[in-house]
Amino acid sequence: MEIKKPLYLNVEQAVDRIIDLFEKDIRIGTPLGLGKPVLLINTLYQRAKKDPSIKLNINGSLSVEKPGGDSDLERRFWGPVVEKHFGGVQDLDYMLDLRAGTLPENVIITEAYCKAGAYRNDPKMQQNYVSSNYTHTVRDAYAGGFKVYAQMMARQEDENGVKYSAACNADLILGIFDIYEKNEKKGIRHLSIGVVNPHLPFMYGDAVVSADKWDIVIDDPSCYAPLFAPPHQPVTVSDYFIGLHVSTLIKDGGTLQIGIGALGDSIAYCLGLRNNQNPAYNTVLEDSGIRARYNELIDETGGTGVFEKGLYGSTEMLVDGFLQLYKSGVIKRKVYHHAGVQRLINEGRLEEKIPKDILQQMLDQETIPPYLTQKDFAALHKVGVFKEGVTYADGHIVCEGKTYSPLLLDSNNLEAICENCLGTELKNGIVLTGAFFIGPQEFYDDLKNMPLEEKLQFEMCGVDVANQLYGGETLRRLQRTDGRFCNTGMKATLLGHISSDMLEDGTVISGVGGQYNFVAMGHALHDGRVIMMIKSTRQEKGRTYSNILYKYGNVTIPRHLRDIIVTEYGIADIRSKNDQDVIKEMLNVTDSRFQDELLAEAVKHNKIPGDYKIPEQFRNNTPEALAAKMGAAKASGLFPAFPFGGIFSKEELAIAFSLRALKGKMVSDTASEIPQIMNSLPTDIPGDLVPVFERMGLINPKTPEEKKTCMQLMLALKVAGLF
Repeated sequence: MEIKKPLYLNVEQAVDRIIDLFEKDIRIGTPLGLGKPVLLINTLYQRAKKDPSIKLNINGSLSVEKPGGDSDLERRFWGPVVEKHFGGVQDLDYMLDLRAGTLPENVIITEAYCKAGAYRNDPKMQQNYVSSNYTHTVRDAYAGGFKVYAQMMARQEDENGVKYSAACNADLILGIFDIYEKNEKKGIRHLSIGVVNPHLPFMYGDAVVSADKWDIVIDDPSCYAPLFAPPHQPVTVSDYFIGLHVSTLIKDGGTLQIGIGALGDSIAYCLGLRNNQNPAYNTVLEDSGIRARYNELIDETGGTGVFEKGLYGSTEMLVDGFLQLYKSGVIKRKVYHHAGVQRLINEGRLEEKIPKDILQQMLDQETIPPYLTQKDFAALHKVGVFKEGVTYADGHIVCEGKTYSPLLLDSNNLEAICENCLGTELKNGIVLTGAFFIGPQEFYDDLKNMPLEEKLQFEMCGVDVANQLYGGETLRRLQRTDGRFCNTGMKATLLGHISSDMLEDGTVISGVGGQYNFVAMGHALHDGRVIMMIKSTRQEKGRTYSNILYKYGNVTIPRHLRDIIVTEYGIADIRSKNDQDVIKEMLNVTDSRFQDELLAEAVKHNKIPGDYKIPEQFRNNTPEALAAKMGAAKASGLFPAFPFGGIFSKEELAIAFSLRALKGKMVSDTASEIPQIMNSLPTDIPGDLVPVFERMGLINPKTPEEKKTCMQLMLALKVAGLF
């Protein structure tokens, strides 16, 4: 007997249903990041812990975790932060056990993407990692036997009834429903579970799904937990210089993709600065030498003026940076889901007002057929070409009681339609298309509180729509004009290879995600550019290493797909260039401490003339030079550490900086200096540091443990140079 969908169950009943259907071999998929239904997964996981005969495999990329610490010092720092900013957020039990080393043998965690470095030293996670392109995630998960899928969703009720939104994770759900519906016809068992959480912003576009798509709906108050909200990361001087360079490559009227983290915030801040404080922005470009160095490339590829037309966001991830750009008037270029309308807009022949000859123009361009079907009419009506109240019935266009033939080749009929049936303005324009989101609490609040008319401009869709041209190429090409697809890599070679996901020994750092998609799309669009951002150096065990190398044993993006690489020191425009010119461009954006060594390697392998000299203007690529270039601007209040707000107090920032400095010192070549520094520490707390010790609860240590922790804090502050 067919069961009417959905079943409305509580968490325990849903877990019973999963076990009844799949018995001892349960493979459950969950969405990337925010949308994991934590209580449901925890309940299922605890059942498997109690019954070792149950084989449980949980597939869920980017399993989020609250910050914490291993030592008393770190716990004193993070405890109040977590209590204040993550209060009520449910932990994933399997992640707690994974970190404690107590994950049972009958449970496997499979991820295709993770927070950078999260599992670097975890053998099981390294072994169970599945390398999968983001647009292939559903295919690969199903091939792995994952026939249960569960995610959080938002619920909304109005005069038309109850509807649900995939909200933060529209990325995979439509593909999953498609596979499950095909399976249903073949008699293959599957289970889709939607878990309501009213804290989720209700989002539109393809994210809105009907209740009967779900096999089970859980609307249980025990699942109404606050959302995981990672705070903004501090933006450093080097981050800002990467963002500044990128901001000059973005063309007004174009399309933008950026990601989460400090580099995404940097780009968003710099684009906002360009739009709203343009004189100050251009002064920084002049004073830093960016304008002079890249004048020709900037004029050809981007610009430094205000955004008159604005940008359209086309991104796999809707991040807070996009909302900041929307607020600052940068994200405002609307696109429309009709190729004929979008083409006229791109050609400058159509704005918001609908001209009387719009149908004739589209007929001339062959972007509408001479005979409108119901589907053709609906698409035009949705974007406002036909006014409200006009319908299509029995093969005719109906307006105010009169019927018109949909045959547009009849000039008299076409004239009558244009005179009586057209709308006055375009509607349902979109300023951003995204597939998933995660961000700080203020970001969620902004989405929840956004007026409906504005929110409808932010559509959530499947990753196959957001990340590629296939399946709707004509329209997507028209919408994504002058696309600038900004992604982050870990390392780059002098010849243009990029490594973003894995070390050369096979250690997975994060995952490929959708990076390849954006690289492919940037090359497929005739006016698109791929902008890969690489920090030129990294710190390991107290030493500085170059992220620009002659060669590297892992390639995420091969060099035949090279385009633009940006470091804090500049822009390497390497598309279409020969090998020696690629090397020259890359050397120009390399930290000067490593330039000579890399140049010598290239000469040794006959890839560049032996007498080549790096131009003098690129021989001062140092952190000190960058700090000097930005000094005046920072002194005037520009380029703050947290451009869009942070959760840390002044004292907490000092503590966090000091703890990082101490960790670096302990693994550095100068770690032997620590005992001497310890012996030189004062017995009394310096007066200006009293608030720091008060924040850590160490102003009056009593127990031996507290006194030890107090000395560690003093040591950290000393190593950081704060007294």
